[in-house]
Amino acid sequence: MAETGEGEISSIEPDDALNMEHGRKLFLRPCQFVAGAMTEPQLPQMNLPEIAFAGRSNVGKSSLINAVTNQKSLARTSQTPGRTRQLNFFDCGERICLVDLPGYGYAKASKTDIKAWTGLTLDFLKGRATLKRVMLLIDSRRGIGDKDREIMKIFDQSAVSWAVVLTKIDKLNATEKETIIANTLAEAAKHVAAWPGVFVTSADKAIGLDELRGHIFSLIA
Repeated sequence: MAETGEGEISSIEPDDALNMEHGRKLFLRPCQFVAGAMTEPQLPQMNLPEIAFAGRSNVGKSSLINAVTNQKSLARTSQTPGRTRQLNFFDCGERICLVDLPGYGYAKASKTDIKAWTGLTLDFLKGRATLKRVMLLIDSRRGIGDKDREIMKIFDQSAVSWAVVLTKIDKLNATEKETIIANTLAEAAKHVAAWPGVFVTSADKAIGLDELRGHIFSLIA
């Protein structure tokens, strides 16, 4: 499900439906891990359009990547926040590369680790011509926090196009959903580099995956 400032999309436009079908077919192609980077020299130069996934530790990045790609264990999931300390690159059918960025905001991470992760992410964002958009994942139960706002500011300053993806939406009731969507749209509207909408998803319940796949396809079409 995708929402914009004009409210919930209650009907699917022809172009949206076509993009969703193309997106579905795009991620029927096999995806595979191709590289991991913990330092700037290790960052691969991909000759494919890239879509990056960012978010706090334990926001559900790996689960969402697995759900979008129709694979159970493409991206490693963990119950231990902060375990992913490198950028992971996945080639999907030689059409697109998905990038799993290290989670941020893990309270038990050392200052040295935080500085290293932040520096590596900034190195990746700088002048990355193949990067089409960053999907910023927000846990719908928690909403946007100070760490998320810091990341949004970094995206804006880096002139990186980004969009908000709410995760775990199945955990909320109808009133809570309405509130978090409205608050998220209002926050995104403050940022020049943000896509003017929000994706509402649940990896567990397969909510919003078609819309997200369709949006990703539209960025590389």
